[in-house]
Amino acid sequence: MKRIIILLIISLLVPSLAYAGLKVVATLPWIGSLAKEIAKDRIEITTLIKPNQDPHYAEPKPSMILAARKADIIMFNGLDLEIGYLPRIIESSNNPKIQPGQKGYFDCSKFITPIEKPITLDRSMGDVHPLGNPHYHFSPENVFKVAEGMASLLSDIDPDNATFYQKNLQVFKERLEEKKRQWSSLALKGKRYISYHKLFEYMAEEFGFQIIAYIEPKPGIPPSAGHIDKLVDIIKDKKPDAILITAVAGKKEADSIRQRTGVRVIVLPHDVGVEKGIEDWFSMIDEALTRLHKGNN
Repeated sequence: MKRIIILLIISLLVPSLAYAGLKVVATLPWIGSLAKEIAKDRIEITTLIKPNQDPHYAEPKPSMILAARKADIIMFNGLDLEIGYLPRIIESSNNPKIQPGQKGYFDCSKFITPIEKPITLDRSMGDVHPLGNPHYHFSPENVFKVAEGMASLLSDIDPDNATFYQKNLQVFKERLEEKKRQWSSLALKGKRYISYHKLFEYMAEEFGFQIIAYIEPKPGIPPSAGHIDKLVDIIKDKKPDAILITAVAGKKEADSIRQRTGVRVIVLPHDVGVEKGIEDWFSMIDEALTRLHKGNN
C-alpha cells in the first residue's frame, strides 16, 4: 500500500517536472513584461534592474551573474544602454547559450530603427549613445517589432510551443491596435515640453509633440546654475506646456525651475512597475500619455 501511494505521488509530480519552462533573464522590467505577454507560463523570468533604478548607472552583482549562468536566453535593450554592466555579467556567467552570436543572446534593439545616431562623437558631447537613442520602449511601433522578434526566437528555441507563442503575439497585436485607436484621440500634437533627459524622443515623434529644451545641458551632465538661468529665460519666452521628468531623475531641478517660472512639472513613468498600477507595458504607456494629455502633476 505504501509503495502504491509513493507511485501515485511520483505520477502527480512528473507532469509538472516534465516542462519547467525556458529560463529568461531580462535586463529591464519592460522587457521582462513583454516576454511574459508572449510566453506566459512557458518561461521563468528574472529581471536584473529594479523599476526604481536608473539603468544608465547599474552595477553588476553576483546575483545577476548567477541568474545569467542558469539562463537559456538573455534579453536586453541594446544600443549600449547596458554597456556598463551587461558584458561583464555575460562573460562571468560562463554560459555558452547567452554569448554574443548565440540564439540565447537577444538584443531587442536589432528589431527597431534608432533615432539620433550621432555622425561624430567626442567626450565634449556628454554621455551620448553612439548607436542612437536607446529609449525606444516609449514607441508602440518599435515595441511591437520587438514582440515579433521575441515570438520568433521563442518559437525557434522551443518549437513545441511555437503555435502558443504566435497566438499570444496575435493577441498582443490586437490589443495594441485597440490601444492605438484610443491613444490617437489624445490631443498631444503641437504640445511643447522641457525634458530632464533625452528620454521621450520616440514618443514625441510618434505622437506629435516636441521637446524644445533639456534640463541636462548634455546627456548625463548635471545642469549648472547658468544653464538653469538660460532655461528659465526659454520658458518665459516659449511658454512650454510642462517639464517632463521621471521618478529617478530631475525632481530637484524641475522643482527649482517651477518655483521661478510657474511651469508645471509632469512625472512620467519610465518603466513597468515603477508605480502601483503600472504592471505591464500597456499600462505604462497609458499612464504616460494620460498624464501628458491632462497635464497632471
